[in-house]
Amino acid sequence: MTEKAARGSVLAVFAHPDDAEIAAGGTLAKWAATGRDVHLLVLTNGDRGSTDRSVDRVELARTRAAETASAARVLGLAGATVLEVHDGELENTPEIRGHVVRAIRELRPTTVVSCDPSAWFFDDRFVNHADHRTAGAATLDSVWPAAGNPHYFPEHLGEGLEPHDVPEVWLSWTEEANHHEDVTDTFATKTAALAEHRSQLAEGIRFFEDEIETQAREAGARIGVGYAESFRVLDLSS
Repeated sequence: MTEKAARGSVLAVFAHPDDAEIAAGGTLAKWAATGRDVHLLVLTNGDRGSTDRSVDRVELARTRAAETASAARVLGLAGATVLEVHDGELENTPEIRGHVVRAIRELRPTTVVSCDPSAWFFDDRFVNHADHRTAGAATLDSVWPAAGNPHYFPEHLGEGLEPHDVPEVWLSWTEEANHHEDVTDTFATKTAALAEHRSQLAEGIRFFEDEIETQAREAGARIGVGYAESFRVLDLSS
């Protein structure tokens, strides 16, 4: 990470409520604790985050938005926004890219965090959610070339939102990690933030809970620390 990036703001873009906490919560909390303004943009409302057919999807979306806000406070984030796109229907469209580009131009982050769109499978036993892959692809397409080019979403210019070039991108949920971030001091914050997603504790998060600590310990062992989160870091500054 460059010195400038380490001081600048952060935009995390993920598909569902709770994705950011699972994938990068320790890192986001760590950066927030150092004084960086960390913002979260969630691209779907998570209204299919249950297998209980009696659950009302509209109410579930409201619940998950509230849980996202609570988790953001635990992590120390400067803000969190949840779009109204239905869970499972995220597409890499101009409309979605427009939301991401707008956030980039408003916040002018030096670091954008998302997930690796090239990761389809994990350990020959898990298919990565299409929304995760799409969130990563839409984010990367927004970072380059769109956010820095005035001919993409020129309507932003009339609102005073100037183009912005993002110098670095951190991709989580990747099979090609080139960086392991020490989150030993913020791992408890990560798990506390996850606990705010109460609607998911019996289903979605339960799927991950046995692996979250194991993966964090394995990543930490790679760099000689207790816990770490793994990323594919792209340096776009040159």
